[in-house]
Amino acid sequence: MSEHLTRGDFLRRAAAGGSILTVPGLLAACGGSSGTKGAATTAAASRTLPKTIVWSNWPLYIDVNDKTKAHPSLAQFEKKFGVNVRYIEDINDNDSFFGKIEGPLSQGQSVDRDVIVLTDASGLPARMIELGWLEKLNKSAIPNMKNLESVQQHPGWDPNREYSLPWQSGMTGIGYDPAKVGGEINSVTELLTNPKLKGKVTLLTEFGDTMGLVMAANGDDPSKVTPAAFDRAEKMIKKAVDSGQVRQFTGNDYAPLLAKGDVWACFAWSGDMVQLQADHPGLKWVLPKTGGMIWTDNMLIPKGGNAYGASVLMNWFYQPQIMAEVEDYVNYLSPVVGTAKALEKKDPAVAKNPLIFPTKAMLANVHQIDAKAVNNPKYKQRFQKLIGG
Repeated sequence: MSEHLTRGDFLRRAAAGGSILTVPGLLAACGGSSGTKGAATTAAASRTLPKTIVWSNWPLYIDVNDKTKAHPSLAQFEKKFGVNVRYIEDINDNDSFFGKIEGPLSQGQSVDRDVIVLTDASGLPARMIELGWLEKLNKSAIPNMKNLESVQQHPGWDPNREYSLPWQSGMTGIGYDPAKVGGEINSVTELLTNPKLKGKVTLLTEFGDTMGLVMAANGDDPSKVTPAAFDRAEKMIKKAVDSGQVRQFTGNDYAPLLAKGDVWACFAWSGDMVQLQADHPGLKWVLPKTGGMIWTDNMLIPKGGNAYGASVLMNWFYQPQIMAEVEDYVNYLSPVVGTAKALEKKDPAVAKNPLIFPTKAMLANVHQIDAKAVNNPKYKQRFQKLIGG
């Protein structure tokens, strides 16, 4: 891989609740938020921008000027609205960040954040809604929400997008080396059963990705997990593990293994493969014929955050030309209609990359994991046992 550290290097948390990186003193590290400790109490106050908007996001997940290290899209927002955005890259995995904020939120206290970004496949956004720990979006301040891709408009855990707005998405499919596997491959079953691949296959430590892909391969619907569907997927994976077919379960550390030829085929994330292919153009990524998985990192407003300020900020990034600036750097899936067109002149290679801007056929062949299943303690325990956690 190149020496450029990708956002994917930070995106995926380690198994069994461990984190790739830890950030001590998360809540103390950046001081106050917008200064508001609850929702605005008057109509006038609710339409007043705060002096500062505090946004917690994952590392390397927004556009960066390589010379100044500034974020051009944010700088334009600050200039236009006269608002300071305190942008903090302190979310290194969903579970550990949630562990930092759940204490204050459970006590009705502010976490000094106006926007946080969490992954739907982690089950945590759905859980925060159920617990009443999120502010509703101020949709009157987000007219550009009309640009939200149709496939993203009605997730089961937030069907009317009252509490969430997508930041970026990614797909999970099969990454492989055609020279090693002997041609094309698009079958999850083949990864788990073909003796020619024995010991050269890795799966992911993420419940939603690995269980979802195998459920789909079994003809089950990952978005509506039943006990029988879970049992079938668990049995299939366990057989592949016990036989030595599966070498190991990984975070995104499958990338160097695939690049070096130690692994021939693996469950892989689309954004990581875009970066990997820059140095290893022979490698390929495909959606399995039975369907891949799609996950989304969502902008959320924790209780006590300034809903109006956060919503105005979200609206800014739902302009295609602004999201195009972000997309040109992060290389994941934009949720904003028109982003590809905005990029055609600036960076046509990115605009035409189907791993960044999937075709309609690709989007019709992906599933979202059942959030209730991800939050099911019994399923989580069994999956951790399956992967050796």
